[in-house]
Amino acid sequence: MSEANGSAMLEVHGLRSGYHGVEVLKGIDLDVGAEVFAVLGANGAGKTTLLATLARLIPLMAGTIHFHGEDVTRLPAFETAARGIGYVPQEKGVFPELTVSENLTIGGMIGRRSREDRIAEVFELFPDLAALQGQLAGTLSGGESRMVACCRALMQDPQLLLLDEPTAGLSPLYVDMFFEKITEIHQTKGVSIILAEQNATKALEVADQVMVLSLGEAFAVMDAAQLTTDQLKEGYRI
Repeated sequence: MSEANGSAMLEVHGLRSGYHGVEVLKGIDLDVGAEVFAVLGANGAGKTTLLATLARLIPLMAGTIHFHGEDVTRLPAFETAARGIGYVPQEKGVFPELTVSENLTIGGMIGRRSREDRIAEVFELFPDLAALQGQLAGTLSGGESRMVACCRALMQDPQLLLLDEPTAGLSPLYVDMFFEKITEIHQTKGVSIILAEQNATKALEVADQVMVLSLGEAFAVMDAAQLTTDQLKEGYRI
């Protein structure tokens, strides 16, 4: 059990899913508690498929997903979002024809607290966005766009945040910033995070637990500090 002081927030057993009848994930088990849980693996390992399945955007072929003890296996994405699962996809994480402020307002449609309070909190977390509120999201840089996508998910007041390759294609400056924010979001807001990443070195710096996916199977699941370079290379098939 990954959460030392109680039952896991998210429990996944025997998860199989894929696209158009083709199985990508081949029986995944994982428990996620109050932690940062990194999912590592080479291109094509199944990281994006796993997060999209957990976000209920891809139907399961087999297995179960429980969130806070409730079976959410068959629930649609908007229902799991309302229950506290936020999702930031690798691409197309913003509405390009809407302003930054409008993107955040859409995220704030889920959640009970004042939208103004939540907007103030995400601008405190990502202060560079405050000056871009009226700018169309489609005109932002890659790093700015990723910040908006992350903030829109945070506007939902999630208990669990699914981040799919948040630093893919970004400059080293943005990469460092995002990994700092991942730690800050977890520690200051108490949000658990599942982080799918190719940048294993940076991910292992912020992760408590790690799963190495290899061709749709869990090659290793362990404390991040215990993962060896040899295990990582074997999982990546290097």
